[in-house]
Amino acid sequence: MDQKDLDYFRELLDNMLGEALQKGEATLEDMNDAMEVYADPADRATMESDRAFTLRLRDRERMLIKKIQSAIDRIEDGSFGICDECGEDISIARLKARPVTKLCIDCKSKQEEEEIVRGD
Repeated sequence: MDQKDLDYFRELLDNMLGEALQKGEATLEDMNDAMEVYADPADRATMESDRAFTLRLRDRERMLIKKIQSAIDRIEDGSFGICDECGEDISIARLKARPVTKLCIDCKSKQEEEEIVRGD
């Protein structure tokens, strides 16, 4: 992969990281501001359900942040765009679709097939 591609992915990942961190901060602010008390149990249940959903989304964003940071680290150490399984280059098209990926499309397909067989 040439330097132009690495610069492109570095900028893309930096933007993704900034956006994810901003969403996380906004979520925390919203949750801290929404300390309402509901007399009706149905309203309270709806609020708790919405809160649980928001927390699940926040947890997914937290995991994505770790993956983005890992991808940035791989750019720095020179291993970005190289499949962890087979050691081959990951295609630019795959990296554009999923810049945090560690597996080429063939290895990811094999992994998914194995998960189906195991029932994961």
